Amino acid sequence: MTTPRQGFRLNLKPDGYLILILLMAVAATVAPARGDWATGFGWATKIAIALVFFLHGARLSREAVVRGLTHWRLHLLVLACTFALFPALTWGLSRLPAWIAPPELAAGIVFLGCLPSTIQSSIGFTAIARGNVAAAIAAASASNLLGVALTPLLVGLLLHAEGAVSAASVQSIVLQLLVPLVAGQVLRPWIGDWVAAHAKVLSRLDRGSILLVVYTAFSGAVVEGVWNRLGALDLLRLLILCAVLLAVVLAATAFAARALGFDKADEIAIVFCGSKKSLASGAPMAAAIFPAAVAGIAMIPLLLFHQMQLMACAAIAQRYARRPDTEAVSG
Repeated sequence: MTTPRQGFRLNLKPDGYLILILLMAVAATVAPARGDWATGFGWATKIAIALVFFLHGARLSREAVVRGLTHWRLHLLVLACTFALFPALTWGLSRLPAWIAPPELAAGIVFLGCLPSTIQSSIGFTAIARGNVAAAIAAASASNLLGVALTPLLVGLLLHAEGAVSAASVQSIVLQLLVPLVAGQVLRPWIGDWVAAHAKVLSRLDRGSILLVVYTAFSGAVVEGVWNRLGALDLLRLLILCAVLLAVVLAATAFAARALGFDKADEIAIVFCGSKKSLASGAPMAAAIFPAAVAGIAMIPLLLFHQMQLMACAAIAQRYARRPDTEAVSG
């Protein structure tokens, strides 16, 4: 069993990676890519996005998804939280008066709500909290698989009036997200063992690709004058909105799980899978869905929410882990 101390160490890794991501934003602010450099980084980003989703497809275990499909009530609840409750809440937040929700961040707030759940941290925190790990694996995997199609669709529907998503982005989404993901899944029987054997190296490559995506997206935003439109007060208001959003979703997932009669182990899986948003999928999706001038801004709510969810879920997981053994049900 994973101890709270082990869980704390697990939580430090995403924090360190988030620091690197923030440093990419700082680098783009100080020295943004322009001209030919911007064109070159743009093509490199497209390749990086395809690589990220190819590796997602190659890693995604079909067996894990199939193993949990019999627990359909749990998965429907997680998907409803991820792709119905979250988008509804963030769309509502984006419509608040400008003195509460900065208009420049409205597209990013909605985009945050449309993203799939995390995989690694959802499963990790469920294990730490002694929840239904098999159900968490299936729910998080299904969320990411469906998110490739549902996230762009939801973003397009909710932001159509603002013109944040153009029809031309559909081709980009298919070529950069869906095709590589399917290719990774198709080739998994032949390359799955190799990918697993080189997991550490490929993980660094995967994360490095996302750092490139963030730098390129923020470069485009900086060139378009993002920091002339956003100030410290805007970021403070965004921080408060993210905290309220996370608190509401955490409370809603726990309440729904208990109201529908799920046991404690299932409740844990529902809370951690239904309350999170994926930075690993979100960064490349933003670059594929939004124009260059919008993508960097669209990532700002995700960066804040991502760090906040890790901190909150680490504390919640350790609290769940301290419950009596009679309440633990292995998954």
